[in-house]
Amino acid sequence: MLFFYHRGSVLYLDALGATFPRALTCRGTALLHWTPGCPRAPAGWPLPTLYCTPAPASALPSRATALRVQLLFALRQRGLHVLEAGLAAELRDALAALRDEWPRLAQELALGRLSPQPGLPEEVRSQLQALLTPDPARAAELRAECARGFEGIVRRLWPQLEVVVVGSAHSTERLYFDALLQADCQGLPIYCPFYQAVGALLGVNLWPEEPVPQFLLCPDWAFFEFLPCPAEEEPRTILLDELWEGREYGLVVTAQPGEYRCCAGEVLRVAGFHKQCPVVEPVRRESQTLSVRGESIPEERFCQTLCRALGMWPGARLIDYVCVESSLLGDSSGPCAPHYEVFVELQGLRDLSEGQRYKLDQCLQEDFLVYKSFRFKGSIGPLRLHLVRAGAFTRLREALGSPVPMPRVLREERLLQLIQGSVIS
Repeated sequence: MLFFYHRGSVLYLDALGATFPRALTCRGTALLHWTPGCPRAPAGWPLPTLYCTPAPASALPSRATALRVQLLFALRQRGLHVLEAGLAAELRDALAALRDEWPRLAQELALGRLSPQPGLPEEVRSQLQALLTPDPARAAELRAECARGFEGIVRRLWPQLEVVVVGSAHSTERLYFDALLQADCQGLPIYCPFYQAVGALLGVNLWPEEPVPQFLLCPDWAFFEFLPCPAEEEPRTILLDELWEGREYGLVVTAQPGEYRCCAGEVLRVAGFHKQCPVVEPVRRESQTLSVRGESIPEERFCQTLCRALGMWPGARLIDYVCVESSLLGDSSGPCAPHYEVFVELQGLRDLSEGQRYKLDQCLQEDFLVYKSFRFKGSIGPLRLHLVRAGAFTRLREALGSPVPMPRVLREERLLQLIQGSVIS
Protein backbone atom coordinates (compact mmCIF):
# COMPACT_ATOMS: atom_id res chain seq x y z
CA MET A 1 0.00 0.00 0.00
CA LEU A 2 2.93 2.34 0.65
CA PHE A 3 3.84 1.88 -3.01
CA PHE A 4 0.42 3.18 -4.10
CA TYR A 5 0.69 6.21 -1.80
CA HIS A 6 4.05 6.96 -3.38
CA ARG A 7 2.58 6.72 -6.89
CA GLY A 8 -0.37 8.87 -5.84
CA SER A 9 1.95 11.53 -4.45
CA VAL A 10 3.95 11.61 -7.67
CA LEU A 11 0.77 12.05 -9.73
CA TYR A 12 -0.34 14.81 -7.36
CA LEU A 13 2.96 16.66 -7.61
CA ASP A 14 2.92 16.38 -11.40
CA ALA A 15 -0.61 17.84 -11.62
CA LEU A 16 0.20 20.54 -9.06
CA GLY A 17 3.41 21.63 -10.75
CA ALA A 18 1.86 21.65 -14.23
CA THR A 19 -0.98 23.92 -13.12
CA PHE A 20 0.87 26.12 -10.60
CA PRO A 21 4.52 26.34 -11.72
CA ARG A 22 5.85 27.93 -8.52
CA ALA A 23 4.05 25.47 -6.24
CA LEU A 24 7.06 23.13 -6.06
CA THR A 25 9.43 25.83 -4.80
CA CYS A 26 11.78 24.64 -2.06
CA ARG A 27 10.33 25.48 1.40
CA GLY A 28 7.39 27.14 -0.32
CA THR A 29 4.67 24.98 1.29
CA ALA A 30 3.34 25.24 4.85
CA LEU A 31 1.51 22.29 6.41
CA LEU A 32 -1.45 22.37 8.81
CA HIS A 33 -2.07 18.76 9.79
CA TRP A 34 -2.29 16.90 13.10
CA THR A 35 -0.87 13.36 13.32
CA PRO A 36 -0.69 12.65 17.07
CA GLY A 37 2.18 10.54 18.30
CA CYS A 38 3.63 9.64 14.90
CA PRO A 39 4.73 12.23 12.35
CA ARG A 40 3.12 11.24 9.08
CA ALA A 41 4.36 12.26 5.67
CA PRO A 42 2.27 14.94 3.97
CA ALA A 43 0.86 14.73 0.46
CA GLY A 44 4.14 15.69 -1.20
CA TRP A 45 6.38 13.40 0.85
CA PRO A 46 8.55 12.31 -2.12
CA LEU A 47 9.80 15.91 -2.02
CA PRO A 48 10.16 16.71 1.70
CA THR A 49 12.15 19.86 0.86
CA LEU A 50 8.86 21.45 -0.22
CA TYR A 51 7.89 22.05 3.41
CA CYS A 52 8.86 24.87 5.75
CA THR A 53 6.90 23.33 8.64
CA PRO A 54 8.99 21.51 11.31
CA ALA A 55 8.08 17.82 11.52
CA PRO A 56 7.71 17.74 15.37
CA ALA A 57 4.88 20.28 15.16
CA SER A 58 2.58 17.67 13.56
CA ALA A 59 2.93 15.03 16.27
CA LEU A 60 2.05 17.07 19.38
CA PRO A 61 -0.49 15.45 21.72
CA SER A 62 -2.94 18.35 21.41
CA ARG A 63 -4.64 19.02 18.08
CA ALA A 64 -5.30 22.68 18.86
CA THR A 65 -1.68 23.25 19.92
CA ALA A 66 -0.29 21.45 16.88
CA LEU A 67 -2.34 23.56 14.47
CA ARG A 68 -1.45 26.77 16.31
CA VAL A 69 2.30 26.03 16.26
CA GLN A 70 2.16 25.12 12.58
CA LEU A 71 0.26 28.35 11.91
CA LEU A 72 2.98 30.36 13.64
CA PHE A 73 5.68 28.81 11.44
CA ALA A 74 3.53 29.38 8.34
CA LEU A 75 3.14 33.06 9.27
CA ARG A 76 6.93 33.44 9.35
CA GLN A 77 7.10 32.65 5.61
CA ARG A 78 5.62 35.59 3.71
CA GLY A 79 6.66 34.02 0.37
CA LEU A 80 4.53 30.85 0.63
CA HIS A 81 3.21 29.42 -2.64
CA VAL A 82 1.09 26.58 -1.16
CA LEU A 83 -0.87 26.28 2.08
CA GLU A 84 -1.64 22.61 2.73
CA ALA A 85 -3.94 20.90 5.24
CA GLY A 86 -4.87 17.28 5.71
CA LEU A 87 -8.58 18.09 6.13
CA ALA A 88 -10.67 21.17 5.45
CA ALA A 89 -11.64 21.21 9.14
CA GLU A 90 -7.96 21.53 10.11
CA LEU A 91 -7.51 24.56 7.87
CA ARG A 92 -10.70 26.10 9.19
CA ASP A 93 -9.72 25.58 12.84
CA ALA A 94 -6.21 26.96 12.26
CA LEU A 95 -7.70 30.09 10.69
CA ALA A 96 -10.14 30.34 13.60
CA ALA A 97 -7.10 30.37 15.91
CA LEU A 98 -5.70 33.21 13.80
CA ARG A 99 -8.89 35.21 14.32
CA ASP A 100 -8.86 34.61 18.08
CA GLU A 101 -5.13 34.88 18.82
CA TRP A 102 -3.54 37.15 16.22
CA PRO A 103 -2.26 39.72 18.77
CA ARG A 104 -0.41 36.98 20.67
CA LEU A 105 0.84 35.36 17.46
CA ALA A 106 2.15 38.74 16.31
CA GLN A 107 3.96 39.19 19.61
CA GLU A 108 5.59 35.75 19.28
CA LEU A 109 6.70 36.60 15.75
CA ALA A 110 8.14 39.94 16.86
CA LEU A 111 10.08 38.40 19.76
CA GLY A 112 10.97 35.15 18.02
CA ARG A 113 9.64 33.33 21.05
CA LEU A 114 7.28 30.34 21.25
CA SER A 115 5.20 30.66 24.41
CA PRO A 116 4.66 27.67 26.73
CA GLN A 117 1.17 26.25 26.26
CA PRO A 118 -0.88 23.13 27.11
CA GLY A 119 -0.10 20.18 24.86
CA LEU A 120 3.39 21.43 24.01
CA PRO A 121 6.03 19.37 25.86
CA GLU A 122 8.95 21.48 27.02
CA GLU A 123 11.57 19.46 25.13
CA VAL A 124 9.63 19.89 21.87
CA ARG A 125 9.12 23.58 22.58
CA SER A 126 12.89 23.95 22.98
CA GLN A 127 13.49 22.24 19.62
CA LEU A 128 10.99 24.50 17.88
CA GLN A 129 12.21 27.60 19.71
CA ALA A 130 15.68 27.08 18.24
CA LEU A 131 14.18 27.55 14.76
CA LEU A 132 12.65 30.96 15.52
CA THR A 133 14.24 34.38 15.16
CA PRO A 134 12.69 37.79 15.91
CA ASP A 135 10.80 39.29 12.94
CA PRO A 136 9.17 42.59 13.98
CA ALA A 137 8.45 43.58 10.35
CA ARG A 138 6.39 40.44 9.70
CA ALA A 139 4.63 40.89 13.06
CA ALA A 140 3.66 44.43 12.09
CA GLU A 141 2.29 43.17 8.77
CA LEU A 142 0.23 40.52 10.58
CA ARG A 143 -1.25 43.13 12.93
CA ALA A 144 -2.10 45.47 10.06
CA GLU A 145 -3.83 42.81 7.94
CA CYS A 146 -5.80 41.28 10.81
CA ALA A 147 -6.95 44.73 11.94
CA ARG A 148 -8.53 45.14 8.47
CA GLY A 149 -10.74 42.08 8.98
CA PHE A 150 -10.55 38.50 7.84
CA GLU A 151 -12.22 38.38 4.47
CA GLY A 152 -9.54 37.20 2.04
CA ILE A 153 -7.01 37.10 4.90
CA VAL A 154 -5.09 34.11 3.47
CA ARG A 155 -4.18 35.86 0.24
CA ARG A 156 -3.38 39.11 2.07
CA LEU A 157 -1.02 37.42 4.53
CA TRP A 158 0.68 35.35 1.81
CA PRO A 159 0.50 37.47 -1.37
CA GLN A 160 2.46 34.93 -3.46
CA LEU A 161 0.15 32.05 -2.56
CA GLU A 162 -1.10 30.17 -5.63
CA VAL A 163 -3.27 27.40 -4.22
CA VAL A 164 -4.66 25.89 -1.02
CA VAL A 165 -4.29 22.09 -0.89
CA VAL A 166 -6.56 19.93 1.26
CA GLY A 167 -5.25 16.37 1.15
CA SER A 168 -8.56 14.45 1.08
CA ALA A 169 -12.08 15.39 0.06
CA HIS A 170 -15.08 14.07 1.96
CA SER A 171 -18.73 14.81 1.35
CA THR A 172 -19.22 15.81 4.98
CA GLU A 173 -16.62 18.63 4.69
CA ARG A 174 -18.36 20.52 1.89
CA LEU A 175 -19.67 22.95 4.50
CA TYR A 176 -16.09 23.89 5.43
CA PHE A 177 -14.96 24.25 1.82
CA ASP A 178 -17.80 26.65 1.07
CA ALA A 179 -17.08 28.74 4.17
CA LEU A 180 -13.36 28.96 3.35
CA LEU A 181 -13.96 29.95 -0.27
CA GLN A 182 -16.46 32.63 0.71
CA ALA A 183 -14.33 34.24 3.42
CA ASP A 184 -10.76 33.45 4.53
CA CYS A 185 -9.57 31.84 1.27
CA GLN A 186 -11.50 34.13 -1.03
CA GLY A 187 -9.90 34.39 -4.48
CA LEU A 188 -7.83 31.19 -4.15
CA PRO A 189 -8.45 27.72 -5.63
CA ILE A 190 -8.73 24.79 -3.20
CA TYR A 191 -7.27 21.57 -4.59
CA CYS A 192 -8.08 18.14 -3.10
CA PRO A 193 -5.64 15.63 -4.62
CA PHE A 194 -6.66 12.30 -3.07
CA TYR A 195 -9.68 10.06 -2.61
CA GLN A 196 -9.26 7.64 0.28
CA ALA A 197 -11.64 5.11 1.85
CA VAL A 198 -11.31 2.09 4.16
CA GLY A 199 -7.77 3.20 4.91
CA ALA A 200 -6.65 2.92 1.28
CA LEU A 201 -5.76 5.38 -1.44
CA LEU A 202 -8.20 4.72 -4.29
CA GLY A 203 -8.00 7.69 -6.63
CA VAL A 204 -6.30 10.96 -7.51
CA ASN A 205 -7.55 14.34 -8.72
CA LEU A 206 -5.70 15.37 -11.89
CA TRP A 207 -7.61 18.65 -12.31
CA PRO A 208 -6.42 21.14 -9.65
CA GLU A 209 -8.41 24.12 -10.95
CA GLU A 210 -11.82 22.43 -11.06
CA PRO A 211 -14.06 23.84 -8.28
CA VAL A 212 -15.69 20.46 -7.50
CA PRO A 213 -13.13 17.71 -6.75
CA GLN A 214 -13.29 14.75 -9.13
CA PHE A 215 -11.12 11.67 -8.74
CA LEU A 216 -9.77 9.22 -11.26
CA LEU A 217 -10.13 5.72 -9.82
CA CYS A 218 -6.89 3.82 -10.39
CA PRO A 219 -7.77 0.18 -11.17
CA ASP A 220 -4.37 -1.25 -10.23
CA TRP A 221 -4.49 0.28 -6.71
CA ALA A 222 -7.44 -1.84 -5.54
CA PHE A 223 -10.12 -4.20 -6.84
CA PHE A 224 -13.33 -2.17 -7.26
CA GLU A 225 -16.92 -3.36 -7.32
CA PHE A 226 -20.06 -1.22 -7.27
CA LEU A 227 -23.65 -1.54 -6.05
CA PRO A 228 -26.17 0.56 -8.05
CA CYS A 229 -28.10 3.18 -6.06
CA PRO A 230 -30.95 3.02 -5.30
CA ALA A 231 -30.51 -0.64 -4.38
CA GLU A 232 -31.97 -3.24 -6.70
CA GLU A 233 -34.33 -5.99 -5.51
CA GLU A 234 -31.63 -8.58 -6.10
CA PRO A 235 -28.44 -6.57 -5.63
CA ARG A 236 -25.33 -7.65 -7.48
CA THR A 237 -22.05 -5.89 -7.80
CA ILE A 238 -20.84 -4.58 -11.14
CA LEU A 239 -17.32 -3.80 -12.34
CA LEU A 240 -15.54 -0.72 -13.68
CA ASP A 241 -16.47 -1.31 -17.31
CA GLU A 242 -20.20 -1.51 -16.44
CA LEU A 243 -20.55 1.95 -14.86
CA TRP A 244 -22.81 4.62 -16.35
CA GLU A 245 -22.04 8.32 -16.34
CA GLY A 246 -24.32 10.34 -14.06
CA ARG A 247 -25.37 7.40 -11.87
CA GLU A 248 -24.62 6.77 -8.19
CA TYR A 249 -23.03 3.62 -6.79
CA GLY A 250 -22.07 2.17 -3.44
CA LEU A 251 -18.38 1.23 -3.33
CA VAL A 252 -17.09 -2.27 -2.52
CA VAL A 253 -13.31 -2.56 -2.20
CA THR A 254 -10.64 -5.21 -1.86
CA ALA A 255 -7.68 -2.95 -1.16
CA GLN A 256 -4.81 -5.46 -1.22
CA PRO A 257 -4.35 -9.12 -2.16
CA GLY A 258 -5.35 -11.28 0.79
CA GLU A 259 -7.56 -8.61 2.40
CA TYR A 260 -11.26 -9.05 2.98
CA ARG A 261 -13.69 -7.61 0.47
CA CYS A 262 -15.72 -4.91 2.21
CA CYS A 263 -18.34 -2.25 1.62
CA ALA A 264 -16.60 1.10 1.95
CA GLY A 265 -19.77 2.83 3.15
CA GLU A 266 -19.27 5.44 0.42
CA VAL A 267 -21.64 6.48 -2.35
CA LEU A 268 -20.00 7.86 -5.49
CA ARG A 269 -21.38 9.62 -8.56
CA VAL A 270 -19.74 8.85 -11.91
CA ALA A 271 -18.89 12.26 -13.37
CA GLY A 272 -17.30 10.92 -16.56
CA PHE A 273 -14.38 8.88 -17.87
CA HIS A 274 -10.69 9.57 -18.47
CA LYS A 275 -8.99 7.10 -20.82
CA GLN A 276 -11.74 4.56 -20.02
CA CYS A 277 -11.24 4.87 -16.25
CA PRO A 278 -14.16 6.32 -14.26
CA VAL A 279 -13.94 9.79 -12.76
CA VAL A 280 -16.04 10.00 -9.58
CA GLU A 281 -17.35 12.49 -7.02
CA PRO A 282 -17.97 11.42 -3.39
CA VAL A 283 -21.66 12.00 -2.59
CA ARG A 284 -22.29 10.71 0.93
CA ARG A 285 -21.29 8.24 3.62
CA GLU A 286 -23.91 5.61 4.34
CA SER A 287 -22.85 5.43 8.00
CA GLN A 288 -23.99 9.03 8.38
CA THR A 289 -27.62 8.37 7.35
CA LEU A 290 -30.24 9.37 9.93
CA SER A 291 -32.86 6.73 10.70
CA VAL A 292 -34.92 6.00 13.81
CA ARG A 293 -37.80 4.18 12.04
CA GLY A 294 -36.23 3.11 8.75
CA GLU A 295 -36.94 6.50 7.13
CA SER A 296 -33.31 6.97 5.92
CA ILE A 297 -32.29 10.64 5.55
CA PRO A 298 -28.83 10.91 3.87
CA GLU A 299 -26.28 13.34 5.32
CA GLU A 300 -26.01 15.59 2.26
CA ARG A 301 -29.79 15.99 1.96
CA PHE A 302 -30.16 16.70 5.68
CA CYS A 303 -27.52 19.43 5.33
CA GLN A 304 -29.47 20.95 2.42
CA THR A 305 -32.65 21.00 4.51
CA LEU A 306 -30.83 22.51 7.50
CA CYS A 307 -29.38 25.29 5.31
CA ARG A 308 -32.83 25.96 3.81
CA ALA A 309 -34.35 26.34 7.27
CA LEU A 310 -31.53 28.63 8.41
CA GLY A 311 -32.08 30.78 5.33
CA MET A 312 -35.42 31.78 6.87
CA TRP A 313 -33.73 33.14 10.02
CA PRO A 314 -32.47 36.68 9.30
CA GLY A 315 -28.79 37.15 10.17
CA ALA A 316 -28.08 33.48 10.94
CA ARG A 317 -25.08 31.71 9.38
CA LEU A 318 -24.30 28.05 9.94
CA ILE A 319 -20.82 27.39 11.34
CA ASP A 320 -21.20 23.67 12.12
CA TYR A 321 -23.68 20.99 13.10
CA VAL A 322 -24.04 17.41 14.26
CA CYS A 323 -27.02 15.08 14.71
CA VAL A 324 -27.92 12.41 17.25
CA GLU A 325 -30.56 9.69 17.10
CA SER A 326 -32.50 9.54 20.38
CA SER A 327 -31.48 5.91 20.98
CA LEU A 328 -28.01 7.19 21.94
CA LEU A 329 -29.55 9.36 24.68
CA GLY A 330 -30.85 6.37 26.64
CA ASP A 331 -33.06 7.26 29.61
CA SER A 332 -32.22 10.96 29.26
CA SER A 333 -34.44 11.17 26.16
CA GLY A 334 -37.51 10.71 28.35
CA PRO A 335 -40.72 8.83 27.47
CA CYS A 336 -41.12 10.52 24.05
CA ALA A 337 -41.15 8.82 20.66
CA PRO A 338 -37.83 8.23 18.83
CA HIS A 339 -36.56 11.49 17.37
CA TYR A 340 -33.51 13.43 16.19
CA GLU A 341 -31.55 15.93 18.21
CA VAL A 342 -29.50 18.48 16.26
CA PHE A 343 -26.71 20.63 17.70
CA VAL A 344 -25.72 23.74 15.73
CA GLU A 345 -23.14 26.49 16.07
CA LEU A 346 -24.40 29.70 14.48
CA GLN A 347 -23.07 33.14 13.78
CA GLY A 348 -25.54 36.00 14.14
CA LEU A 349 -27.89 34.39 16.70
CA ARG A 350 -27.52 34.06 20.47
CA ASP A 351 -30.79 32.28 21.15
CA LEU A 352 -33.38 30.17 19.35
CA SER A 353 -37.09 30.83 19.48
CA GLU A 354 -39.64 28.02 19.54
CA GLY A 355 -40.70 29.01 16.04
CA GLN A 356 -37.14 28.62 14.77
CA ARG A 357 -36.78 25.26 16.45
CA TYR A 358 -39.99 24.04 14.82
CA LYS A 359 -39.02 25.38 11.38
CA LEU A 360 -36.30 22.75 10.88
CA ASP A 361 -38.73 19.92 11.69
CA GLN A 362 -41.26 21.46 9.31
CA CYS A 363 -38.67 21.68 6.51
CA LEU A 364 -37.71 18.03 7.07
CA GLN A 365 -41.34 17.02 6.69
CA GLU A 366 -41.58 18.98 3.45
CA ASP A 367 -38.40 17.43 2.04
CA PHE A 368 -38.91 13.82 3.22
CA LEU A 369 -42.41 12.42 2.83
CA VAL A 370 -41.65 9.21 4.75
CA TYR A 371 -40.47 11.30 7.71
CA LYS A 372 -43.64 13.41 7.43
CA SER A 373 -45.78 10.26 7.47
CA PHE A 374 -44.08 8.95 10.63
CA ARG A 375 -44.41 12.38 12.28
CA PHE A 376 -48.13 12.48 11.44
CA LYS A 377 -48.64 9.02 12.96
CA GLY A 378 -46.67 9.99 16.06
CA SER A 379 -44.18 7.15 15.64
CA ILE A 380 -41.38 9.75 15.30
CA GLY A 381 -41.33 12.64 17.75
CA PRO A 382 -40.53 16.28 16.95
CA LEU A 383 -36.92 17.16 16.23
CA ARG A 384 -35.10 18.95 19.04
CA LEU A 385 -32.69 21.72 18.04
CA HIS A 386 -29.92 23.02 20.33
CA LEU A 387 -27.58 25.98 19.96
CA VAL A 388 -23.99 25.44 21.22
CA ARG A 389 -21.34 27.97 22.15
CA ALA A 390 -18.58 29.07 19.80
CA GLY A 391 -15.66 26.64 19.61
CA ALA A 392 -17.70 23.57 20.61
CA PHE A 393 -17.00 21.76 17.38
CA THR A 394 -13.29 22.52 17.51
CA ARG A 395 -13.21 20.76 20.89
CA LEU A 396 -15.30 17.91 19.47
CA ARG A 397 -12.77 17.36 16.69
CA GLU A 398 -9.98 17.28 19.27
CA ALA A 399 -11.92 14.62 21.20
CA LEU A 400 -12.12 12.39 18.11
CA GLY A 401 -8.45 11.63 18.81
CA SER A 402 -7.25 11.33 15.21
CA PRO A 403 -7.52 13.35 11.98
CA VAL A 404 -10.76 11.90 10.58
CA PRO A 405 -13.59 13.57 8.64
CA MET A 406 -16.14 15.25 10.87
CA PRO A 407 -18.98 12.83 11.76
CA ARG A 408 -22.42 14.29 11.15
CA VAL A 409 -24.24 11.61 13.14
CA LEU A 410 -22.67 10.90 16.54
CA ARG A 411 -22.53 7.24 17.59
CA GLU A 412 -20.49 7.53 20.81
CA GLU A 413 -21.85 8.60 24.19
CA ARG A 414 -18.64 10.43 25.19
CA LEU A 415 -18.92 12.68 22.12
CA LEU A 416 -22.61 13.26 22.80
CA GLN A 417 -21.84 14.31 26.39
CA LEU A 418 -19.17 16.72 25.19
CA ILE A 419 -21.50 18.49 22.77
CA GLN A 420 -24.37 18.48 25.29
CA GLY A 421 -22.07 20.29 27.74
CA SER A 422 -21.72 23.15 25.23
CA VAL A 423 -25.45 23.85 24.78
CA ILE A 424 -26.43 27.47 25.49
CA SER A 425 -29.99 27.48 24.16
